[in-house]
Amino acid sequence: MERVVVSRPPANGRSPSPQPPQPSSPDEVLRWIEDGRITPPQAVVYLHQLEREPAPDTTDDQRQREREIEAALAELDALIGLHHVKRVIREIRAYVTVRERRARAGLINEPLTLHMVFTGNPGTGKTTVARILARLFRALGVLEKGHLVEVERADLVGEYIGHTAQKTRQVIHQALGGVLFIDEAYSLARGGEKDFGKEAIDTLVKQMEDHRQRLVVILAGYRQEMAWFLQVNPGLRSRFPIHLTFPDYTVDELVAIAHQLAGQRQYRLDPGAEQRLREILLSLPPGYGERSGNARTVRNLIERAIRRQAVRLLDRPAAGREELMRLTAADFDPAPGPGEGWP
Repeated sequence: MERVVVSRPPANGRSPSPQPPQPSSPDEVLRWIEDGRITPPQAVVYLHQLEREPAPDTTDDQRQREREIEAALAELDALIGLHHVKRVIREIRAYVTVRERRARAGLINEPLTLHMVFTGNPGTGKTTVARILARLFRALGVLEKGHLVEVERADLVGEYIGHTAQKTRQVIHQALGGVLFIDEAYSLARGGEKDFGKEAIDTLVKQMEDHRQRLVVILAGYRQEMAWFLQVNPGLRSRFPIHLTFPDYTVDELVAIAHQLAGQRQYRLDPGAEQRLREILLSLPPGYGERSGNARTVRNLIERAIRRQAVRLLDRPAAGREELMRLTAADFDPAPGPGEGWP
């Protein structure tokens, strides 16, 4: 026989009071403060409750999060080289995950700070890794949105007193819930004490503290210039606990990148094309990678070869699928005559 449970009225005859809504995450607590829904003392109580009893995910949510985490890590693993960067990012993933388990077990966790400094020459994958990190942090529950806002000095520094702080705060507001990526960050300090760049740095540091649960800031630039920048502003170094170095690619790695880029466009390099590309890369002037080389140069070489192939096949309407996909050594040769330099 089916058992029927009948709810009993409360002993005092009064209906139970409805429970007020509860914030489900520290980010939501911060938004409630900003919206004026709760006071700072109430926020402290909510944050302690969340630290002791984080809201459990539903099974579907957990599966979706795992899929997003694995997708981000797979995209990271598909990048050529960058072994040290990949290892550190997996350490960060493990740390965030175990930190969440410790919270569920009622253990104390230090405040989570994931601001980073990326150093390396152009074309070494800094922006690409930052985009992957933004998505990974969203899947891990660290960031609310997981978008990337990429800026440089001109986006932060204004033209008159007070303008810089306003511009910097606007940029940070756009980045809340995601990653703020400041390329060539050292340029903020190049103008000296009287330059408005110092005001941008001061505003950035304060906003990083005010929104540290909703924002990850990544400073990027050449290795030596960034080392100088962090010495000029000693307060910055301690606020960026993670430093990642992006080395120049080897010729073998650049050739692997070329095959990858061509494959993404449904082209392929025949053996002669790979040999010609390798010769070109080996002949690049010393220090070329410091100015514009690395993966960016390979991408430009591939795109130029695709244009050359198009010219080669223009008068051959019967060319089949295989020919339309194949890049040959001739497609990588410089055009005859003057006027064409390195891409």
